Amino acid sequence: MKPCISQATILNSPYDADPTILARAGWTSVEIWLTKLETYLEGSTVREAGELFREAGVELAAASAQGGLLLSRGPEQAAHWNHYKRRLEILAELEVPILIVAADPVRETETADFPRAAAALAEAAALAEPYGVRLALEFQKRSGICSCLETAAALVAQAGAGNLGVCLDVFHYYTGPSKFDDLAYLTPQTLAWTQISDMSGVPREIAGDADRILPGEGDFQISPILRHLERMGYQGGVSLEILNPKLWQVAADRVADLGRRALDRALAAAQPAGALRGDA
Repeated sequence: MKPCISQATILNSPYDADPTILARAGWTSVEIWLTKLETYLEGSTVREAGELFREAGVELAAASAQGGLLLSRGPEQAAHWNHYKRRLEILAELEVPILIVAADPVRETETADFPRAAAALAEAAALAEPYGVRLALEFQKRSGICSCLETAAALVAQAGAGNLGVCLDVFHYYTGPSKFDDLAYLTPQTLAWTQISDMSGVPREIAGDADRILPGEGDFQISPILRHLERMGYQGGVSLEILNPKLWQVAADRVADLGRRALDRALAAAQPAGALRGDA
């Protein structure tokens, strides 16, 4: 598994400062936060946006997050899909291989909405394929259409697109209705991306993104999940995504360093004991 960090973890840091900050902390892979990128592009080119990270030796491994594709309608639907198409062009120029697609935050759904959502995912994947982009569907704990890992896996299977998989966000996994048995729905082929964080002292029913903390500092049982992914043969990215406004007030270089250490510990704990000693 490959350690990665989301730009959302250091959201208040300017886009053009991130490559140096992350490289100094030992990061070699980044998950682009699209709104941060798009703000930078208001005064710079896509080529410049990519060169900053390439010169720092940091891979652009994924981008997050695209919403509004599953169930939006009318003018709102047109706006989301037009935005999505523009983003595909940008990601292709940057050679970003994975785009996280967030489940729509709808409250109520009908039975017919699920095949409609699967068809929308299939259409989105077909549009992304010529750009060399794979989509990763992220279930959201408060989404009425896709709040758990089981449903995300089912929608991906129904869409039937080769460049579509699941994004496993540990926060939504633990605070939503998913259960450990749901991990059996994943394979190295269907798991496209993984995001990691922790949480402490907050009832899961009211937990929000702002309650995320560094892995290993909270109550989530992260090691069993990562061990399962390791046994499964998953070799993709494990991205540190901490959408915590309190953390954004800390110096970005400090957050990057602490985050790298925390993620390294979490990944090391998922390895068999023999592998850590170097004899397996």
